[in-house]
Amino acid sequence: MRRQVLSWVAALPVVLAYAPGISWASNDGANSDSSENVIVTGTREPLKKARDSLSPVDIVTASGQLATGQTNLTAALAQILPSVTRPAVGQFDGAPTDYIALRGLAPNQTLILVNGKRRHNSSYLYTDGFADGATPTDIDLIAPEMIDHIEILRDGAAAQYGSDAIAGVVNIILASRDHGGVARSQIGQTYSGDGFTAQAGARKGLKIGRRGFLDLSFDYRHQDHTNRSGVDQRTGTDTLRIVGDPSVTRYDVGLNGGYTFANGIEAYTTATYAHRFTQITQVYRTPSRLPDLYPNGFTPQQTATENDFSAALGLRGHDLLGWRWDLSSTYGGDFINSNLNNTANIGLLDATGNTPLAVHLANYSTTQLNNTLDLSRAVALHPLYSPLNVAFGIAHRFETYGTGAGSPASYLYGGTQAQAGLLPSNAGPHSRVVYSTYLDFSAHLTRAWQGEFAGRYEHYTDFGDTFNGKAATRYDITGNLALRATFSTGTRAPSLANEYYSALAVGPESASGTLAANSAAARLLGATPLKPEHATNLTAGVVWTPVDRLHITLDGYRIDIRDRIVTGPGISGGPALEALKLQGIAVSPTLTPDDVSASFFTNAAATRTYGLDLAATYTTHWNFGRIDWDASLNLNDTSIRHVNVLANGMSDLSEQTARYLTGSTPKNRLIFGGAWQAPSGRWDVTLHEQRFGQTTNALTWYTGPDAYSTTAFDTITNRPRWVTNLQFSYRPVSRLHLSIGANNLFNRFPSRIPAANGYYGSGRYDGSASQIGINGGYYYAQADITL
Repeated sequence: MRRQVLSWVAALPVVLAYAPGISWASNDGANSDSSENVIVTGTREPLKKARDSLSPVDIVTASGQLATGQTNLTAALAQILPSVTRPAVGQFDGAPTDYIALRGLAPNQTLILVNGKRRHNSSYLYTDGFADGATPTDIDLIAPEMIDHIEILRDGAAAQYGSDAIAGVVNIILASRDHGGVARSQIGQTYSGDGFTAQAGARKGLKIGRRGFLDLSFDYRHQDHTNRSGVDQRTGTDTLRIVGDPSVTRYDVGLNGGYTFANGIEAYTTATYAHRFTQITQVYRTPSRLPDLYPNGFTPQQTATENDFSAALGLRGHDLLGWRWDLSSTYGGDFINSNLNNTANIGLLDATGNTPLAVHLANYSTTQLNNTLDLSRAVALHPLYSPLNVAFGIAHRFETYGTGAGSPASYLYGGTQAQAGLLPSNAGPHSRVVYSTYLDFSAHLTRAWQGEFAGRYEHYTDFGDTFNGKAATRYDITGNLALRATFSTGTRAPSLANEYYSALAVGPESASGTLAANSAAARLLGATPLKPEHATNLTAGVVWTPVDRLHITLDGYRIDIRDRIVTGPGISGGPALEALKLQGIAVSPTLTPDDVSASFFTNAAATRTYGLDLAATYTTHWNFGRIDWDASLNLNDTSIRHVNVLANGMSDLSEQTARYLTGSTPKNRLIFGGAWQAPSGRWDVTLHEQRFGQTTNALTWYTGPDAYSTTAFDTITNRPRWVTNLQFSYRPVSRLHLSIGANNLFNRFPSRIPAANGYYGSGRYDGSASQIGINGGYYYAQADITL
């Protein structure tokens, strides 16, 4: 079987290479006919098709996601589109968060929309890796069954949609049926026998009156913990279990509804709710730490209970004094309650003779209220070939970020083991308001030449004014060949979490604190007030259909970003202790100054990202069935153009953080394969091969003379890796589709890192770079029923 599969993989590029006129290029959709689909992302013209767009837009259908065998939406998109990046190593607090990142940039530089409306962010903040400084939008908290398709705009779009749309926009379009439905389930586990996953969900469409619909969805998923840690150097046994995916149980429910009145006005609503419980394994403490309480040692267990919701209400129509109009309000939020079990506060125990073994660490919350009014109409202007489409809108956004203190035992006398609780003095609510307005013009200047111009003004109550613009053009040389290009500017304002987040992580022999960027403690170490990131984006490409059923596009891009927000240089010793004390954070007296470090978010550097997206789709019809071929490639390289300095003259960027910016995502990604369907429609097979290019990183030393240094690191290279995904499916009756498959069929793993860079031997793999996952092969069985 293995030899046969390998021969298939080897044959795929040969077949594609001899398909008439094919080359590697970027497609405007994940399916062979998606270029004919009408899109609503990246344009405000009605009835615009993907193949006619001025910017590259990918379309991924619900069936395309399902064919990957992934229950995680980002993992599914990453298998289909090489420009999508996802974290490869799951560990600690941020592992459950499922986010999308485009073109090798951070996830908070991609804007997430649901039915064209801005989605709120997670209240979790990343403090390392390629997601450093991000509070990304968590798309795992949207039931997959709700989704009809996803439109991914790979182009800067801040002038069209506002802050965060530097790398692009992901627009999740929800199903809107008034009848029928689907139900699906999957079970699977890793080749190593852990990480058992069970998923089940359903969607049902209902008719409301004569002109309305209500589409209801539900999804459940549970995943067991996986463990890919090395042998604990302190015990010589498997007592460290921190590298791997946490245990997660998640419920999602949602609805999408609408009703069209006799006068043509439509009322619409969407709502989602998700509950997620996560158990995260922290670093094992040896029996010598607290022999009376834990004679066999102990492993703290952090838990996070998360509740997330979003609701939208709106009215829209097609004739308000000749204008199409859409008036809506969307409110959503994410709330995390963090606790720690199987722990102890050693300082409290020494001072009072008592310590609780379980504590409340903190609460985190974020909310977002968006009120928007969008207007558009076509205006006939001579000598334009087509009417000028004019779009105008105004928006109001109210954002909050709140933190709640932990129980006193979690932060007094140096805090509890693994994680110290949040101090009352560092907790509290924070908010800001954003007002914005935009204007957009687009038209066919001639039959072959299209143009679009957009501008957007935004006012932040904490950062002032920004203005961004975009110009796009396309020229159809023939009916099958077109050139397109865009130029735009973009802005990403610091999140409220970037400004106000603070925390203290407590290791067995160290402590590291994150200081609020705008605090007096951070200023003591050289921090300056955060500024927005500013970007300039240039994209140019070719759209080519040389023969029927063969679609090819190629798009090159350059993205310059100034004042990128990341974690600043770690500062250790006496200054760190002094700053933590000023912040009100107590550190265990058993630690020496060199064991303590502090950092904060800062506008560290200017970067330039060059890249190329290429892909092709082609459909063949033979006697033995239909095959939809696809091939895609992303080339991506980021360099640092300028490094800022702190108020005290120190560099804003450490070597480690510089590697996060330039080397933590693959330099190239290749995906090729095909989906075969038998003439009877009963059998189908999907096979894809993926190549992940190399990543580089600067790792912390945990042994030797530079142990725990904030200035000396070990530079390593994660070599390229190939991953094969295969799925066989059978349809015994027309409404039932059964599948078995394997992701990472041949059980590939990332490169091993040196033992000295793994915490007590735990880290066998690079925990900050994003290449292939660390869990190895995963096999599954799934069923889909049409209701």
